[in-house]
Amino acid sequence: MFMTVFYVFFGFLLPYSTENYVPFLLVGLTSWQWFKSCLSHGSETILGGHSLMQQVHLPKIIFPIILLLTDTVKFIFIFVLLLIFLWIYGYGIDMPYLALPGVLIVQLLFSTALTFLLAAIVPFLPDLRFVVENILLAVFFMSGIFMDANIVPEAYRHYYYMNPIVNIIESYRNILMHNTWPDGSALLIIAVISLIGIWLGARLIARFEYVYPKVMI
Repeated sequence: MFMTVFYVFFGFLLPYSTENYVPFLLVGLTSWQWFKSCLSHGSETILGGHSLMQQVHLPKIIFPIILLLTDTVKFIFIFVLLLIFLWIYGYGIDMPYLALPGVLIVQLLFSTALTFLLAAIVPFLPDLRFVVENILLAVFFMSGIFMDANIVPEAYRHYYYMNPIVNIIESYRNILMHNTWPDGSALLIIAVISLIGIWLGARLIARFEYVYPKVMI
């Protein structure tokens, strides 16, 4: 439904100058929604599980993991719909599709890292949830979902690409729309940083394993 609203608005009511803008937009929106859902939902998982913590002991890291798996399964169904749309639209399958699982894994790692870190901190700072929502809204407009990177002035393009989501979304577009290979070096850097973030987030959650039930009484 979310994709349909943007399809109607940008595809019919507000045509954009970029060729094939609707597929361009939908690829960005689909990957963004997965990322946003993981963070906005995942940041509250340990906080939201306080009542269960009072009844039975569970490793607290289970809460964000279950959320990540749930949102990923939902994303797979939406992603399949996107692929069908692109194939009907005229985009074919080529060799760069072999890199698609790698891009999906990198995004999952990046989302997991941020989700773990937020889930570990939010029980101590509950209002941080609302800050996260506003930050996500700001990042939404700075992640290349609506515009091509060529629009960004050359002087600021380096900073623009420091946003990992920009690189991930462009990787999807390269594969699905342009039949070109994604930037492997950029994805590798994101993957390494994400693995470090996952390790740190998991350590934080483990560190406060027995503290969470007490601070959320």
